[in-house]
Amino acid sequence: MPFTATVLTMFPEAFPGPLGVSLIGSGWLERELWRLETVDIRSFSKDKRGFLDDTPAGGGPGQVMRADVIASALDSVERYGRPLLCMSARGRPLTQAKVREWSAAPGLIVLCGRFEGVDQRLIDGRGFEEVSVGDAVLAGGEAAALVAIEACVRLLPGVLGQADSLSEESFEDGLLEHPQYTRPRTFEGLEIPEVLLSGHHAQVARWRGAERETATQERRPDLWATHLAKQQAKGAQARGDDDERD
Repeated sequence: MPFTATVLTMFPEAFPGPLGVSLIGSGWLERELWRLETVDIRSFSKDKRGFLDDTPAGGGPGQVMRADVIASALDSVERYGRPLLCMSARGRPLTQAKVREWSAAPGLIVLCGRFEGVDQRLIDGRGFEEVSVGDAVLAGGEAAALVAIEACVRLLPGVLGQADSLSEESFEDGLLEHPQYTRPRTFEGLEIPEVLLSGHHAQVARWRGAERETATQERRPDLWATHLAKQQAKGAQARGDDDERD
């Protein structure tokens, strides 16, 4: 069975969205390299009006999605060892390392929360991993689910067709990607950096490496600190190996 993403949502019409276009879309619709399914949580409500939420325990504004309704929706799906994700602003940040881990699984089962959130007993009891796509609050989990699924699917063999291009992308080695340029050579008075036109591959590689470091230091000091710590650890390991040989 190909990598299969199953989305539990109140709004199945939100899918496939951007997952149905370009190479990722053709990988699903034409080449069958992966699959996308949706499960309408409303259809599992025992309320004749399709309600699946109730007031928060302890009081407060808004509504909370009921554990029993979502559990029924989840139980209708074969898991096949797939990770369970709940898209939530209070979740752990989505990372490329996690994406790579999930892309090696048989697929994903993704729960899209709404209202004030999902009853925590459902998340804890069924083993969902809460995942956030950024430090911002969305109206629901559908947009976040699209992000998580696309990040995984693009790593599947054959989907993008250029596996070698993935190695220099942002986050693959802890650094952000270098800037990209193409024709025309001059655009509104701005030139392509001369080194990229030199044909000297070693110089181009050094320039790109320096640009990646600069961008990471300026834009993501957290990533830069982690990168430096890893480099220091590698240096210490290398010195230790040299001492043992001596």
